Amino acid sequence: MSSPELTAPSRKAADNPLPDILRKIATSGAAILTTLFGLLLLTFIIGRMIPADPVLAILGDNYDQAAYDRVYSELGLDRSVPEQFFSYLQSIARFDFGQSNVTRNSVAADLARVFPATLELAILAIVIGTVLGVPLGIASAVKRGTWIDHLGRIVALLGYSAPIFWLGTMVMLIFYARLGWIPGGGRIDLYNDGLVVGPTGMLILDALLAGEWEVFWSAVHHIAAPALLLGYAAMAYLSRMSRSFMLEQLNQEYILTARAKGLGERPIIWKHAFRNIRVQLLTVITLAFCGLLDGAVLIETVFGWPGLGQYLTAALFYADMNAILGAVLLIGLISILINLLTDVVYRFVDPRTR
Repeated sequence: MSSPELTAPSRKAADNPLPDILRKIATSGAAILTTLFGLLLLTFIIGRMIPADPVLAILGDNYDQAAYDRVYSELGLDRSVPEQFFSYLQSIARFDFGQSNVTRNSVAADLARVFPATLELAILAIVIGTVLGVPLGIASAVKRGTWIDHLGRIVALLGYSAPIFWLGTMVMLIFYARLGWIPGGGRIDLYNDGLVVGPTGMLILDALLAGEWEVFWSAVHHIAAPALLLGYAAMAYLSRMSRSFMLEQLNQEYILTARAKGLGERPIIWKHAFRNIRVQLLTVITLAFCGLLDGAVLIETVFGWPGLGQYLTAALFYADMNAILGAVLLIGLISILINLLTDVVYRFVDPRTR
C-alpha cells in the first residue's frame, strides 16, 4: 500500500522546520520558569531545615545578644519562611541575588567570577570524555569478545565505579606529593595571576586571545590533572553507553541484511549503525556535561580549583543561603538551557523527531 501524499501545509512544515522549533522553544520557556521556581522553592525549604545557624556562621562564637539580634534581623530571619521566600523572588525579578555572608560580595559578582572556572574545566573534560569514550565504546561493540572489548570494559568499569574523590586524592599523592609533576592547586601560578583578565573568564582561552603564552601554559599545567580525571569519569560513562547503543544496532535485521548483501563492515558501522545512534549519543553527552557542571564539587575541592563547586561547598559549610540559592539557580538554568539546545539540535540531526 502506498503512503498517503502530504498536503500542501504538511509539505511546507516538513520543508521548513523553523516555526515548529520556535513553537517548541516558546513552550519550553514556560517549562523552564516552572522548573526553576520549583527548584528554588525546594532548595529554600531544605535550606531552612538545615540545622545550621547563619548568624553564628557570621559572628562566630564570641558575640553578644544585641549583635546576634541585629544580624538576625538584617538577614530577614525574623520574618516567616513564606515572607522570606517571596521577598527573595522579588529580588531575583530585579536580578538581585543578594549578598554572600562569606565573601561579603554580591552573589551575582561571585558567580560571574567562579563559574567560568567550572565551565572551562567541564568543557575540557567532556571533550576528553567524548573523544576517548565514544570510539572506545564503538570499538568494544564491533570487536565484541576480543581483547579490545575486555580492555575497554575494564577501563570503563574502573572509571565508573571508583569514587572520584579517591582517584583525585591518589593523583595528588602520586603526581604532586611524590613526583612533583603537577601543581598543588589553583588555576595558575601565583606570579602569572592577574596578568590576563579576559572577556570570558576562561584562562586558557583568554591567554590565547591575549597572546600570553606563559600564562597559557601555566593554565594548561594546572587544569590538566582535574580535567583528565573528570574526563576519565565521563569517558567511562560514554564508553559504556556507546557500546550498548552500538550492540543494539549491530543486532538489528537491517544490519544482517546489509552484511548478507556483501556491504563492507566500515560502511555498515559508520553509515548505518552510527547514524542511528547519533541522537542517543547526543543525549548521553548532554547528560554527562550537565553532570560535570554540578558534580565537579569533589574534584574542585581536592585540587583547590576555585570554581562553582568550591564556592558552593563553602556556602553550604557556612549556611550561606543567598550563595546556595544563587549557585543552584545558575546550575539549574544552565542545565535546562543545554537540554533545550540539545532538543533543537535533535530536530536538525534526526528529522524523525520534528
